[in-house]
Amino acid sequence: MTDSYLIVGADVVGEGRADLLLQDGVVRRVETGSDAPRDARRIDADGLVALPGLVDLHTHLREPGREDAETIATGSAAAAAGGFTAVLAMANTDPVTDTAEAAERVRELGRQAGLVDVHPVGAVTKALAGEQLAELGLMARSRARVRVFSDDGKCVQDARLMRRALEYVKAFGGVVSQHAQDPRLAGSDACAHEGELSGRLGLPGWPGVAEEVIVARDVMLARHTGSRVHIAHVSTAGSVEVLRWAKAQGIAVTAEVTPHHLMLPVEKVATYDPTFKVNPPLRPAEDIAALREALADGTIDAVATDHAPHARHDKEHAFAEAAFGMLGLEQALQVVHTVMVRAGSMDWSQVTAAMSTTPARIAGLDDQGGGLADGAPANLVLFDPAARVTVDRDASRSLSSNNPWHGVALDGAVHATFLRGRATLLDGEVHA
Repeated sequence: MTDSYLIVGADVVGEGRADLLLQDGVVRRVETGSDAPRDARRIDADGLVALPGLVDLHTHLREPGREDAETIATGSAAAAAGGFTAVLAMANTDPVTDTAEAAERVRELGRQAGLVDVHPVGAVTKALAGEQLAELGLMARSRARVRVFSDDGKCVQDARLMRRALEYVKAFGGVVSQHAQDPRLAGSDACAHEGELSGRLGLPGWPGVAEEVIVARDVMLARHTGSRVHIAHVSTAGSVEVLRWAKAQGIAVTAEVTPHHLMLPVEKVATYDPTFKVNPPLRPAEDIAALREALADGTIDAVATDHAPHARHDKEHAFAEAAFGMLGLEQALQVVHTVMVRAGSMDWSQVTAAMSTTPARIAGLDDQGGGLADGAPANLVLFDPAARVTVDRDASRSLSSNNPWHGVALDGAVHATFLRGRATLLDGEVHA
């Protein structure tokens, strides 16, 4: 496949209609109607929106250890199909990514897959045990150049250890991404939003305050240390209130929200379908409204997928016993388009900030999220906002099928994805 493309008549976010030549891995701005180089493939982009390639701060790729659920190659394919050009791979693999060698291995497998830039997230504590700090400095200085650290799946519940982690990563511009869940308020058996519905269904409750107390604690620790903290998968209106206050104080806190917390209500669990079991759980309508408002006004900085593939045998249990998590990479942009853009709450410039520019900045990725200026790395996605697609979980590029959008009609479709000028998705096919 050619590495030169002439994209004709795209709606470039923030600039209007333009022609873009992708050549030698970078964007070349060309005059409308100019002659294309002979070897360039022409793409008619009339009606398509051109955005910088998406960056996901929160992806579970399962390799090493659970290659039956996902591999770095299949997860990368799902990411390319969703318009992503970079993903941050969470550390809760087997073995855990808590050493420089483990981080470099994940980075190398991502390079071999060649579909997106795979950046490993380092564990905050050894083996995610919450007792001793992992090799934060060695991971930061490794070839993987780790800048984001997280025990995601578990909360760093020891306040003293969290303080030390924040102090440590400050030295090299790192950030600690916290899974905010007080384990005494929401224990290991908690699996549904605590409320009338969970009581009626007989499901152990996960109260919003269990998230909010950790968010409040950690923004105060960030203020004390002068370091950066990032709150993963924010799910409650109370957390939004704390974040809004913290930002007004100038505290270096950022936060993300998932597509499923923006769209899916707690009532989905009434089906007892374990596909809808996530951590944190789906919340009521008032929380969803607060999350949408916070994303639109910038209190929440980014959309991150928390893409969590699971083998069928890990999900085929009673709701309370099934694994947490659902797929997210392939439909993330469609969900944001459906619930935020079509609803008039965000424009494409805001979507670009939330799904590309800001995530790249948080993760310290210099060659992602930089816009489509002349000479910029040709990482971009073409999106068709007029399309309407009914999701089929069997068409997924992921190895797993725990897709919450199966059978749902979403607005828009990813038309093409380019990584440094090379098409990774085009004509409905992923190209390695």
